[in-house]
Amino acid sequence: MDRERLEALLDAIKATSVAVMGDFCIDAYWVLDASGSEISLETGKPTQTVGQQRYGLGGAGNVVNNLVDLGVGQVYAVGVVGDDLFGREMKAMLAAIGVNVGGMVVQSEGWDTAVYGKPYLDREELSRVDFGAFNEISAKTEMHLIANLEKTLKSVQAVILNQQMVRGIKSDTLIERINQVIAAHPDRVFIVDSRHKSARYQGAILKLNDVEAGNLAGTPREVGDVVLLEEVHGYAAKIHKRTRRPVFVTRGSRGCVGYADGGAFDVPGIQILTPVDPVGAGDAAVSAMASALAAGGSVSEAAELGNFAAAVTVKKLEQCGTARPGEIIEIGADPDYIYNPELAEDPRRATHVEGTEIEVISGGLELGRIEHAIFDHDGTISTLRQGWEAIMEPVMVRAILGPRYETADESLYRKVIHTVRDYIDKSTGIQTILQMEALVELVQQFGCVPKGQILDKLGYKRIYNDALMELVRARLAKLERGELDIGDYTMKGAVALLTMLHDRGVTLYMASGTDCEDVIAEAKALGYADLFGDRIYGAVGDVSKYSKKMVVDRILKENKLTGSQLVCFGDGPVELRETKKRGGIAVGVASDEVRRHGLNRDKRARLIRSGADVVVPDFSQGQKLFDYLMAKR
Repeated sequence: MDRERLEALLDAIKATSVAVMGDFCIDAYWVLDASGSEISLETGKPTQTVGQQRYGLGGAGNVVNNLVDLGVGQVYAVGVVGDDLFGREMKAMLAAIGVNVGGMVVQSEGWDTAVYGKPYLDREELSRVDFGAFNEISAKTEMHLIANLEKTLKSVQAVILNQQMVRGIKSDTLIERINQVIAAHPDRVFIVDSRHKSARYQGAILKLNDVEAGNLAGTPREVGDVVLLEEVHGYAAKIHKRTRRPVFVTRGSRGCVGYADGGAFDVPGIQILTPVDPVGAGDAAVSAMASALAAGGSVSEAAELGNFAAAVTVKKLEQCGTARPGEIIEIGADPDYIYNPELAEDPRRATHVEGTEIEVISGGLELGRIEHAIFDHDGTISTLRQGWEAIMEPVMVRAILGPRYETADESLYRKVIHTVRDYIDKSTGIQTILQMEALVELVQQFGCVPKGQILDKLGYKRIYNDALMELVRARLAKLERGELDIGDYTMKGAVALLTMLHDRGVTLYMASGTDCEDVIAEAKALGYADLFGDRIYGAVGDVSKYSKKMVVDRILKENKLTGSQLVCFGDGPVELRETKKRGGIAVGVASDEVRRHGLNRDKRARLIRSGADVVVPDFSQGQKLFDYLMAKR
């Protein structure tokens, strides 16, 4: 979908009505604070004291929450609560967000309202405390539920059938009756999201994850298995053949596969730079899918919308987040897709130009038309800033832990280290100021630094730049003294390739996330600034005035280019992703910046996921790379 269609679909959802029949739960979050603990006089044991508490809708309740925030006109709840304080709170919470609770049944005996109690200590979730694990639904309650469902069908276009609990409302007899209702209402959309009982539904659309799909298709899989794309296609085809209804298979960060009468289609995953929490992503996806279908959207549009909604919610930590229309438009109008994840993770699948180290990712490239070439600088041409990651990491870690840097326990310290390294890896190539914006958010999320002591993005950037420039100045001094030469600070063959392209008449551009004046100075020191002329672009402190996306768009617009007339060389995901979106040829440089030649496997994987059409380890085979890109086919 383009932005216009996405906005139209979200607008159409406002006029829909959707029901949710399932296991309604409450998520209870208890943040423990040992400073208030005392020894119990009754037991002689220390008490567990709660410093903060909050409660939210979980299970089918979170699906409802997602529908409401998505903008569905009217949402109906059909489920069961106990005659207890949590049941009363559940109905009150649903009513407070405008949900019709007329379909909720109170079962007084044999049923406790389902609650997932989640104690947290130092941001780590401890063993959960569950209510409702021994529930038994009565025959009378089943009759009421079916009656409520049939009554609700008069007012809705779609029904989501949720099953989360092993001892929830979906007994075998109730499912049989639901199947009868589905058969009697072929004009309604029924979509099943069931952890354990998908196989028992008939006539409904199934939403599954890849492991569930494998098990349902007769191939036993376990949670944590890596399920390949071609395997998911096979599972979805088998399930569709059996159900004769569309099938959605979610794949976590790898996106979604849909299968309908026209066959399989793929929706790529979305690149997320910040820390993620997958809890509730499935609820967001199924809510968006059902809403899209209720609004008259196609199966493929429903899959796309579900994928966007899930990508929004995973960025909301320690909660079952929801996705609002504005958030979906922000992420879906110009999505950062993850490409070829199987190939990225398995170099055995690589295909090379014969007799070379040039790995070809995308077949069918329109080569031989290149007139303009964009080069990233650091790690692609220059290695003057090699090791910047090792400088940024401790700056970020110290900033996040603040006054707790020396005293933080190992668990918290390792969590911060992991978060920082993951972010640095994903954000390579973006402007430093944007990385510092993300650092401010991380400092706030971890909560170790008092609010009044948190610096702004410019403050953190100064700390990082001061440390980095000390390293760069020392290297430039060695260059000026003649102790090292240009070859010691450039990737193997990089300058030769620049010269070849320049001599062929290709217009060269440099686009860097480093401050502009520093990029120009370093390119001059290394002797190739004249090849770029006045076309060296770098950060100017205002992200609204410069980004690699803006450089690519400007080149295409001013020179009236089609995509294949532009090639981009880079070792970071940003420049490749933006080039890929606009139809240009993206050449990933999976460089080992320490040796200045040879393949960095981690970088290769990152670049392929970002949309690289071609990957090279360096430019030592620059002539062969030049011939491959410039020869008309």
